[in-house]
Amino acid sequence: MLSMCFAALVAAATIQIHHCQVPVIQDKDVPVATVEVPKGEEPVFSVSLRGLPRKALRSWEVRDGVLYVNLDAAYVKDIRKPFALKIRAKGFAIKEDGAREHRLARKVRTAGDNGVAAYRIPGLVTTRKGTLVGVYDIRHENARDLQGHIDVGVSRSTDGGRTWGPMIVAMDMGEWGGLPQNLNGVGDPCILVDEVTGDLLVFAAWTHGGQAGKAAWWTAGSGFEPATTPQLMMARSTDDGVTWSAPMNLTRQVKQEAWNFTFQGSGRGITMDDGTLVVPFQHQEPDRTPAAGIMYSTDRGLTWQVHEYAKINTTESQVAEIAPGELMLNMRDNRGTGRAVYVTKDMGRTWTPHVSDGQLVEPVCMASLLKVRASENALHRDILLFSNPSDPEERRNITIRMSLDGGKTWTRKCLLDEGDGWGYSCLTMVDKDTVGILYESSQAHLTFQAIPLKDIR
Repeated sequence: MLSMCFAALVAAATIQIHHCQVPVIQDKDVPVATVEVPKGEEPVFSVSLRGLPRKALRSWEVRDGVLYVNLDAAYVKDIRKPFALKIRAKGFAIKEDGAREHRLARKVRTAGDNGVAAYRIPGLVTTRKGTLVGVYDIRHENARDLQGHIDVGVSRSTDGGRTWGPMIVAMDMGEWGGLPQNLNGVGDPCILVDEVTGDLLVFAAWTHGGQAGKAAWWTAGSGFEPATTPQLMMARSTDDGVTWSAPMNLTRQVKQEAWNFTFQGSGRGITMDDGTLVVPFQHQEPDRTPAAGIMYSTDRGLTWQVHEYAKINTTESQVAEIAPGELMLNMRDNRGTGRAVYVTKDMGRTWTPHVSDGQLVEPVCMASLLKVRASENALHRDILLFSNPSDPEERRNITIRMSLDGGKTWTRKCLLDEGDGWGYSCLTMVDKDTVGILYESSQAHLTFQAIPLKDIR
């Protein structure tokens, strides 16, 4: 079942309907607002649909001050098409109803699925076969970051995000070294499609030892061994994400001995036009100040290189090739001054600020960046897509933005979710007309939506 609720605030005999843009979540009630009814007065609501089959409207009810509208998932087949609800209340005037449009979404993972406490840190790609493959943290015991019992999970959709298959585990370090699972967490994944071979690569940070529940970000040391410093791991799939290899340890290839926590930027990596694989990268300087950059491979992921960081005190970046051989790095800036944006033309040996540096507002959070070539989208123009919580203070208002001039300006946008959440997101093209986003929403830990490019305006 799908469900959506709307708020009605009563003033005298008038009910004001506040429509929310929060998505409909499969098989889950979604209380997003309240219905305030004067004592002794209980409005009788009626609801009608526009944009969905009549049979899709299953029921509605007021429970504990919340108006729920329940939709039957069997009749909701196109999650890309907006719909509208018209709400009436017998004996009450309705103010500002307007049959506002709403968007559908699918819950991919949320608390309690498979007995897991929390799912976090989404990455998302489209394989050469057209499969959507999402990766994320399986946080078994609680929602906290490493160190803890965390594995890397995978969910696949072969029908454009309408349905998602059972969870697959891509990385689980088990009880390595004789320590329990909560002292062998692996997470913060980044996924990449090798567009030359079709292989999928997943990168994650493995922390061994330490203290369960105590943030490894503040306890990680220098050196190279698992006992002293987190390890950067990579697993490979050659069958479209169904099965995964044993993880390969890349730590000594990319880490300097004096650095502390060293790992990938969560989200997704890219294949450049010349076939080079590029993954966002971050490390801690000896004084624990973080810095973001890139790591890259010219031999299909067998070996990796790192040069200079782009900007100090940055983390959780995403990378795009904005021109042949020119990479843009869009970074979380811990100063709280907006997204840091730098470019390099020599694979990270040197970096310069982009004209949009600091322009994209954020509440200090992870974000997503996606370059789509003109030949790969229905607009027939090179575009950049960006998603993040666009509120400057809180992780809310998940928004997709579009740039038509290489990221200099971001004139088009589409608001997806007004509510509070953890705020991380990752973008991929579903087809030439549609962008997909896997994000931490206000309604489920990991939510998928498919948005037509024409709706980003």
